[in-house]
Amino acid sequence: MNSTIRAMTKEDKTEVLEMMRVFYASPAVFTNGSEEVFLNDIENCTNDNPYLEGYIVENSEEIQGYAMVAKSFSTEFGKPCIWIEDLYIKDVYRGLGIGNMLMEFITKKYTDCIFRLEVEEENERAVKLYKKSGSTVLPYMEMKK
Repeated sequence: MNSTIRAMTKEDKTEVLEMMRVFYASPAVFTNGSEEVFLNDIENCTNDNPYLEGYIVENSEEIQGYAMVAKSFSTEFGKPCIWIEDLYIKDVYRGLGIGNMLMEFITKKYTDCIFRLEVEEENERAVKLYKKSGSTVLPYMEMKK
């Protein structure tokens, strides 16, 4: 499969918005999100926000999926932290190694970082992908305010 990865642009807004609607309505995500949040996320992936970046994976015919990563610092691990916030592959392209390709791209782009992500336990396919890429389960309870 001749897929490539590039930075998300403002021209990708309509397609990314549609993928986000599908992703956030699925059992893979704990919250449903909102149009306001989705549009804000896309805007921040495509402007000069230093904390959020978006990536598109595509072939010569269409966009196959997207990923969003947020940057921070982990005092727990003493190094920059890359949060893999979203990683979505369209149904028709799942099982073709595109998720692995995105994970490899992200981990090679951000060297000497700790990588964090959230995944629903029921999302067995994603759990398998993340474990295959070297991720391990942390025994944390996450909280928000």
